[in-house]
Amino acid sequence: MNNRTKQLFASSCALGLCAAMAAHAADPVIDNISLVPRLTITSDLATANTVQYSTDLNQASWVVLTNLTVTQTPFWFVDASASPSPLRLYRVVASPLPNGMTLIPAGPFIMGDSLDHDPTARPTHTVTVSAFYMDTKLVTYALWQQVYQWATNHGYAFDNPGLGKADNHPVHTVNWYDVVKWCNARSESEGITPCYFTSAAQTNIYRTGRINLGNAFVNWNANGYRLPTEAEWEKAARGGVSGHRFPWSDTDNINQSRANYFSDTGKYSYDQSATGGYEHDFDDSVEPYTSPVGYFAPNGYGLYDAAGNLHKWCWDSYSTYSSAAQVDPRSPSTGSDRVARGGSWYYNEADGCRVAARFHGSADGRGDGLGFRCVRSSTQ
Repeated sequence: MNNRTKQLFASSCALGLCAAMAAHAADPVIDNISLVPRLTITSDLATANTVQYSTDLNQASWVVLTNLTVTQTPFWFVDASASPSPLRLYRVVASPLPNGMTLIPAGPFIMGDSLDHDPTARPTHTVTVSAFYMDTKLVTYALWQQVYQWATNHGYAFDNPGLGKADNHPVHTVNWYDVVKWCNARSESEGITPCYFTSAAQTNIYRTGRINLGNAFVNWNANGYRLPTEAEWEKAARGGVSGHRFPWSDTDNINQSRANYFSDTGKYSYDQSATGGYEHDFDDSVEPYTSPVGYFAPNGYGLYDAAGNLHKWCWDSYSTYSSAAQVDPRSPSTGSDRVARGGSWYYNEADGCRVAARFHGSADGRGDGLGFRCVRSSTQ
């Protein structure tokens, strides 16, 4: 009896205290309720979808919210950026993907990293790129030969004929001038507008010789093939995630089940291959030890060989990074070497396969560790 009285008394005191506190505290106020639009979209698979909105149909002004490749249908899109408006209308524009390419969506990412104290990858900085299409696979020897034959019959001249271990392996032993001209030839052979010209006047298509092209020599709005900028390459290689060492997000380690590279497990702690040396499936004692394109799993954007197999030529001249935020950065005005990215079957080991790893060399350099893939600008 006494115990129960004490318990009730204690409870009464607590209630009295809460009531007193409530009497002196300000009543909570709900300042705003935000209803975030969520769109359910049904679209054909493997198409590019551009989600847009407008607040005034009279002006027919549509703002792009995102570009994406449809990998499942239906799918949801949440417009987290929606602000209060009496009218907000949406539309989705669909277009087929160019053959063998995927859409890399527009948006910002953090370029470079500080994971491995690599001075060439610092300072990290925010880069925003426009949407673009990228080859899902490296240019194969078969495709190179097909376009090369067309090109040499239509006024093109190359320094190197290109080599490949097999038709479905990547082409190699091509220099930067070769691949830029080849991109133009690929465009012309398909009846689309080439990107590279012999001068800033953009009157003559680049087909022969070695010309140190500058940004003004490029029609960046053309729908033809070109090399990716270094920023485009890194955004694509990261596969839609940030802060990771390699083109995948489930681990920051690498092994030879993920990429074709020379392994040295004693040199890098993140190299987790079971055995060292060349990738054993492709070490047949006949160099180069390249692998068929598409052999290893793709990254989040559906790109194969974002790490390993061959280094990939980029458009840019090499220079050090700035910490300033950038939008669609292109080749700097200084620097004579051209950039290559991605690591290869024999050079720089696991370190070279990092998405932030940068390499550069003379534009006339060639070797069996250098290849490329193409991009196309998106008009979305």
